[in-house]
Amino acid sequence: MLEPKVWQLTAGSAVLGLVLAAGAVAMAGPWDSGQRKAEREWAASAGRTGGAHHDGRGANEPAPAPSAAGVLDALGTSTESLSAPADLPADLRKSLGPLLGSEDLGPAPAASVVDVATGEQLFGERADRPMAPASTIKIATAVAALSALGPDHRIPTTVVTADDGKGDSKGEDKGDDSAEITLVGGGDATLDRKGLRSLAEDTARALRDRGVHRVTVRFDVSLYTGPREHPIGPNDNIAPVTALMAGQGRLDNSARDSFGGPAPRSGDPAGDAADVFADLLRDRGLKTSGPPAARKAPKDADRLAVTYSRPVSALVERMLTNSDNDIAESLVRRTAIEAGRPASFAGAQQAVQAELKKLKMPVDGALLRDGSGLNRHDRITAGLLTALLAHAADPDRPELRPVLTGLPVAGFSGTLQGRYTDADAITGSGLIRAKTGTLTGVNSLAGTVVGPGGRLLAFAFLAEKAPAPDTAQRALDHLSAELVS
Repeated sequence: MLEPKVWQLTAGSAVLGLVLAAGAVAMAGPWDSGQRKAEREWAASAGRTGGAHHDGRGANEPAPAPSAAGVLDALGTSTESLSAPADLPADLRKSLGPLLGSEDLGPAPAASVVDVATGEQLFGERADRPMAPASTIKIATAVAALSALGPDHRIPTTVVTADDGKGDSKGEDKGDDSAEITLVGGGDATLDRKGLRSLAEDTARALRDRGVHRVTVRFDVSLYTGPREHPIGPNDNIAPVTALMAGQGRLDNSARDSFGGPAPRSGDPAGDAADVFADLLRDRGLKTSGPPAARKAPKDADRLAVTYSRPVSALVERMLTNSDNDIAESLVRRTAIEAGRPASFAGAQQAVQAELKKLKMPVDGALLRDGSGLNRHDRITAGLLTALLAHAADPDRPELRPVLTGLPVAGFSGTLQGRYTDADAITGSGLIRAKTGTLTGVNSLAGTVVGPGGRLLAFAFLAEKAPAPDTAQRALDHLSAELVS
């Protein structure tokens, strides 16, 4: 249970959020894990290729919600005047109970609704039962990464050399103007051709300053260990998990610098990125000897150039809005590295669970086998999800705020763009922020909403063995929309 904290939004802030959202065109084509065929066809018919840019939001996506303090000050509202109605828990049981019993949600769905200001659970049903979370696990990924790394941490991609232009690192004479250079992956899943181009320009300039005009290009992906393939196998929703990639290994030329949607992926994204880098060096007048090859960088290498990802705060927002699996797997591995653990599926699981335990989150029964939620053996409780969301709203933990600001806006952005259109859910449009989760037979939704009395509520609904994904999603939308009443 959280200590009582006053971090509330008035109904006025909800209206402000709706105005911001209504004036924007939602981001194109982000998809959740295991997205079904019908939704992909909808995206194709709409001509959307997906794409969040480096600021963590699509160019036309609603901006993150304003801070509670700023909204309350602007409205001249005292937080002390806000209080949950005395009968709110009873009201929630009356309104949510029958909806949770819908056969559209399978035989035994779980639910948790928490008052963020106090940490009090206002409604719970099987809230401590571990269930498959699908992509709502990304909330745990986000909290762990922000807590361990900090919101300002940036992921580097570097180019190094142990040569001085007079020979290679082994002492072999290659001529006065030759050097061996290594492109070293740091795990930036948002690196694109633009980033590689900048890196190539800086590298070429540094080499010319050394009198080098011919290079042998190597690439180093040794930062990650363990299997590269996700247990789900080759899949359009995720590339092989490697420390170096460009455009997330997308093979579709139109999507290589876009993120957030399914696309055929390369079987060797690191090698492809190194090939692109070598091409860019040649464009800048350098000669290369043969194709790039994988090799660990020498320990005594000098850094020639570096490019950095956007801050982790922006990566988290982008991951949550787009349900980006590649960013998720990158963030849990950076969390593992920070904890001194192997940057592998197993090491990441240990690091994330340890970080959440350090934050005193209720992790009993949780199994975080990956960072993306694609693993069907992942397990999380609805109670853990609401505890994570409430913790992210704690005024003493401002570094976690991107967990909330990155959540898609109902009916307007990200994976909630096309939802909340039915009559029984439309009241939640623009007022609910939530992370979706979709796998075959698994549907989930977890987020925040301003409820009765102006209180910020955190909610989580998990459903397994639902008969149909369309009806399950509509039932989840209806459940969360009830919290607006």
